[in-house]
Amino acid sequence: MKALIIIDAQNEFSAEGKRPVPSHGAVVEVIREKVIQARADGLFIAWIAHFNRPDESPAFIPGTWGAGLVEGFGPEKGSTREVLFEKNVYGAFTGTKIGEWLAMHHINEVEIMGFYTHGCVSTTTREAIMARLGVHIDIRATGTCAIEHEILGALGADEVKRSALLQLANMGANIY
Repeated sequence: MKALIIIDAQNEFSAEGKRPVPSHGAVVEVIREKVIQARADGLFIAWIAHFNRPDESPAFIPGTWGAGLVEGFGPEKGSTREVLFEKNVYGAFTGTKIGEWLAMHHINEVEIMGFYTHGCVSTTTREAIMARLGVHIDIRATGTCAIEHEILGALGADEVKRSALLQLANMGANIY
C-alpha cells in the first residue's frame, strides 16, 4: 500500500513568507494535483507541518499565517485516510507517530513531496528509507531555496534541489 507524505506545504515558503522558495507556486500546484489523484485512488495522506520553538526563529511560529498550511491543504474533513502530524525538527518521523500510523495501515511505499528539498524532505526521505519503506519523489513536487556559506560558497535553488535529489537517489529513493 502507498501513501503520500506532504512535508511543510506552509505559507512561510511562499513569496510573502519568511522563507520564500522561488518555485513555491508551481510546486504547490503539483502537490494539489497529486492530492486530488490520491484521494480519488483512496490512498492515505500524511500532512506534515513544521513549527519552530519561540526561541529559534521568527518563522513557523504556531498560530501565525506563515505557519499555516497553504490554502486548501490539510486533511479532508471527515476523512479517515488523512492525518496531520506536527514536528519541530527536520524529519517527520522524529518525535511524531507517523511511523506507527504508516505501519498500522500496512503502508510499505511513500511518495514524499514538499519543502525544503535539502532539509525536511531530505531528512524525512532518509528516515523512510531507514524504516525500509519504498520511497518515490517527483522532482516537480519539491522546492527549496538558494544557500550560501562563507567558506563553501553559494548554490542557487535549482542546484540545491538537484544536489539533494542526487544524494537521495544514491541512497535508494526512486526519483522521477
